Amino acid sequence: MKTTRLARSLTLAAGATLLLLQMAGCSTVAGSTNMLSDERVIAESAGTLGLAPADLKLQSRTTSGTNTYAILRGRDGKDYSCTINGGNLLSFGMTNPPACQRK
Repeated sequence: MKTTRLARSLTLAAGATLLLLQMAGCSTVAGSTNMLSDERVIAESAGTLGLAPADLKLQSRTTSGTNTYAILRGRDGKDYSCTINGGNLLSFGMTNPPACQRK
């Protein structure tokens, strides 16, 4: 009876460890297969902000896991911080609407 409990506990621990390793691997794959061009980051962010893409300039961008973080500057000098989820191999290039806010 004690051996069965121990075996079950070890199996659960091994399963949890494998799941964590797979999740870490997915994040690496997502970050390294990002398909978002600068133009697409600007276009999608502009739609969320209610601006024309021509009114925004990309200042910087970074990708971490499944998220792309962008800093954009409007023609009026206002800065915006946007987060775009998706746009990688794991999401087949699709994205969720960007979450943007004024800096």
